[in-house]
Amino acid sequence: MTSITPNASVYCPLWRRLIALVYDLLAVVAIVMVVGYVCQRVTGGTLITSDGHAHIAWWYQPLQALVVSAYFVASWMRGGQTLGMRPWHIRVTAANGSPLMFGQALIRLAAAALPLLLLGLAPWIGTRGALWAVAIAWSVWFGVAAFDARRRTVHDVMARTELQMRTSR
Repeated sequence: MTSITPNASVYCPLWRRLIALVYDLLAVVAIVMVVGYVCQRVTGGTLITSDGHAHIAWWYQPLQALVVSAYFVASWMRGGQTLGMRPWHIRVTAANGSPLMFGQALIRLAAAALPLLLLGLAPWIGTRGALWAVAIAWSVWFGVAAFDARRRTVHDVMARTELQMRTSR
């Protein structure tokens, strides 16, 4: 007979982490909308100009990337959870169970975002092709968790992190 400790940690299954990611996508969309609104107000509505072609201020997309990155890094460092991870009782930790260090959070973020570089292929394979390339790369990135004993993705392996969830039995 095996005993189960109350509130024991177990490795997070892939399906649960993907659902939490969908929740986080909603938070990211909200963040992007708020930053876009603030930028439009600050620039007096000239953030995006059009003279037959749309032109976006050079600093806008890097600012959006910085704010979204800060959301993930701050969430992982402060409590180990994003908004999407909380309802699913998922927490990201270092491989030894301790909280993430700043460097680990940055490595995890950069590694998770790495497939976005494939969007640079759009001039050669088209926007649809580049989006498919990103989707396939992320499928591989997350698919690794289906075969890893500790359910780690590529970015977890690179950052030496893992996702655990609390069970109350």
